[in-house]
Amino acid sequence: MIGLIGKKIGMTQVFDDAGKLMPVTVIAVGPNKVVARKTAEKDGYDAVVLGYKDMKKVQVTKPYAGQFPEGVAPTKVLRELRDFSGEAEVGKELGVSLFEGTRFVDVIAVSKGKGFQGVVKRWGFGGGRNTHGSKFHREPGSTGMSTYPHRTFKNKKMPGRMGRERVTVQNLKLVKVDVENGFMLIRGAVPGPRNCVVVVRSAVKKAK
Repeated sequence: MIGLIGKKIGMTQVFDDAGKLMPVTVIAVGPNKVVARKTAEKDGYDAVVLGYKDMKKVQVTKPYAGQFPEGVAPTKVLRELRDFSGEAEVGKELGVSLFEGTRFVDVIAVSKGKGFQGVVKRWGFGGGRNTHGSKFHREPGSTGMSTYPHRTFKNKKMPGRMGRERVTVQNLKLVKVDVENGFMLIRGAVPGPRNCVVVVRSAVKKAK
């Protein structure tokens, strides 16, 4: 598996080989630094730690800087990718050229936050009748027992905070890799708001 850290820029349109207009999401992938390598002998599993976006020296604390090897500048974003198949020496920079020849990718990001929502929007409840005289419209209804035990069980679908969760969308089509400008054009529902940090990896459930 291969993967890189990037930034979701927004959407645009491109034409495919057949001349059809295709909506795509633009991911800007700056240089990814290999901060560390974890091995099965030492750590119990194989992984690569990638860094993205350099930090100013004023922002770096000594404890945070201690996890970076000598010669590697501290970065704002750190992500660990297991079973990394590409060449990744500590201190080396990786770019979008890593994905040349890849057709499908998985994208990981934090989804858009939607605040505190009721059961109709959050869980898709049907609600009650909207006719005159009805006293049940968008309420959740009864949640507990009418007899023993007098309580509400865990994991009951109720109103609460919606969104802002780690989401992985799989098997998105990688339409184009712009090596010169460092862009990836992906077709499909890329999670997260504009300008958020995303992790793009080769699809684990689809062949190249």
